[in-house]
Amino acid sequence: MTSLAPSPASFVNAQDRVLNVENLEVAYGEVQVVFGVGLHVSKGELVGLVGGNGSGKSTILRVLSGMLRARAGTATYRQHNLNGVPPHKITDLGVAHVPMGRQLFGQMTVEENLLMGAYLPRTRAGRTQNLQKVYDFFPRLVDKRSTPAAALSGGEQQMVAIGRALMSEPEVLLMDEPSLGLAPLVVSEVMRVIGSLRELGLTVLLVEQNVRQVLKVTDRTYVLELGKLVKVGPSRDLMGDPDIIKAYLGV
Repeated sequence: MTSLAPSPASFVNAQDRVLNVENLEVAYGEVQVVFGVGLHVSKGELVGLVGGNGSGKSTILRVLSGMLRARAGTATYRQHNLNGVPPHKITDLGVAHVPMGRQLFGQMTVEENLLMGAYLPRTRAGRTQNLQKVYDFFPRLVDKRSTPAAALSGGEQQMVAIGRALMSEPEVLLMDEPSLGLAPLVVSEVMRVIGSLRELGLTVLLVEQNVRQVLKVTDRTYVLELGKLVKVGPSRDLMGDPDIIKAYLGV
């Protein structure tokens, strides 16, 4: 399944790209897992990065968030080279990572988990206002603010994980498998929430295995197989692509 003809969006807003990855090569020890991947995300876009287990999509997010160093290639945010930069400095630049599995502090309350996202010096002064913005965006969390995170449903935990990232006042959200472990109805709700994040002025790179849901909410989607980019295009076009239908949509 190989089709790398550039989509029209590849030539739009080239000056306004906030994330840019070129010829990225990543390895775990001697085992290479990402091979020459290139992608970009422009301001205000919601872009999907999909593929099966072991395709390298989460690995790419780890490079962008500073958790992993690339072997070769470039990864930049607004001309800032991200490769080798510590995660807290990347967050301070304006790139927040919503990790796979939520990774909340289970015995801490919802509000305590949210406030953990406002640890940067530049965000401390506005944390009260930002906390209110999170509650306005996720009204379901208001009555849960004193509830331990471990007592929440999976969907509510995902809301807290997103809210914690929002507390760092990001421009870009990197989202890693937000549907993991959630019931189908909850997945649809979480994806609806992700689709509405642009109302807050955010740019989103969404990594997922749930290809059908990603294609419903994103503008463009990149498809990885075994660490290599095999397709890219507007999500509405990929929804009808015979290769995508056969490989990912269960038809």
